[in-house]
Amino acid sequence: MSIVTILGAGVMGSSMCLPLRDRGHSVRLVGTHLDTEIIDSVKACGRHPKLNVKLPDGVVAYQHGDFAKALGTDTDLILLGISSAGVNWAIDRLCETLKAPVPVVMITKGMHPETDRLTALPDRVAAEVKRRTGIVLKIAAIGGPCIAGELAVRRHTGTVITSHDLPFAQSLCDMLECDYYHPRLSGDVIGVEICAAFKNFFAIGVGWAAGHLEKMAATENRAFNHNAAAIIFDQAIRELMVLSTAHGGTEQSVWGMPGAGDLYVTAQAGRNSRLGNNLGRGLTYQQTKDGPMKGDTIEGAELGVTVAPTLRAMMKNGRLDAKSLPLTSALLDALTNDTALDIPWAALHRSS
Repeated sequence: MSIVTILGAGVMGSSMCLPLRDRGHSVRLVGTHLDTEIIDSVKACGRHPKLNVKLPDGVVAYQHGDFAKALGTDTDLILLGISSAGVNWAIDRLCETLKAPVPVVMITKGMHPETDRLTALPDRVAAEVKRRTGIVLKIAAIGGPCIAGELAVRRHTGTVITSHDLPFAQSLCDMLECDYYHPRLSGDVIGVEICAAFKNFFAIGVGWAAGHLEKMAATENRAFNHNAAAIIFDQAIRELMVLSTAHGGTEQSVWGMPGAGDLYVTAQAGRNSRLGNNLGRGLTYQQTKDGPMKGDTIEGAELGVTVAPTLRAMMKNGRLDAKSLPLTSALLDALTNDTALDIPWAALHRSS
């Protein structure tokens, strides 16, 4: 059995304690500087206050200042469970702590913007650690539809583990698979990671439909607005294919669990769809952040703001076909210009 050190004690990182412990692996859970209360609770009674479950016996919890102590010299695998906003913080911790290579698997969702393209976060982490320390990391990522609260109570969960090193990814599948956690292998790192990041972004658009229903006149039959949501969902899949293939990814990841599967789950609930609901009601992004979602981290919106200059540059220089990305453009405009989200219905039908 292996010793796994998880950096990040939020709901996603902590939920991974379940399949790891159920497979008999030793788990050391290290919080970030934002996880102090969580780690205090796990230490005191084993309970994760945000997941509202007791973590499995044998999970050893550490505060963020004890990462080196938790890592020791015997960790076999590091699992990065930090949010996309914490990637640079995690890179700093790896660079100051690692003395020799330790394999890494990431559940962080996001993309790093370059001047004329987007880089997958695993590639970004590996490149920065090598540049700053000379250490070459074996690195993988986990994508696909995984609601932390469901995994934390052992509901069936299917994911995709991707790496440029396929034997390493396969070893992780073998290491994690149990009767409720079902990982699959993929070599499409950029495709899986684009889906993992942009499903949050496009879930904002899908969520718009439910919010807009509240502005519409009530009908005698109390009709919903699911047809509109389905159109937007379809368009999101089409545009995920454009973004993936433009960066060298495959369409298979988009119509599979990393894309369609994860977007379906994300659009059901959560902060990204709630932002979409508020935009559908007529609020702008900033009005939502100042009001009903004050203090919330909305990763799809943060991604959109971060990658907007790169995507617009790619559309301008022809690396991306702007006419094929009307929903992307509408979402970027709403997020960066603080304007109403105007769904370009006619353009959706002409973009394929």
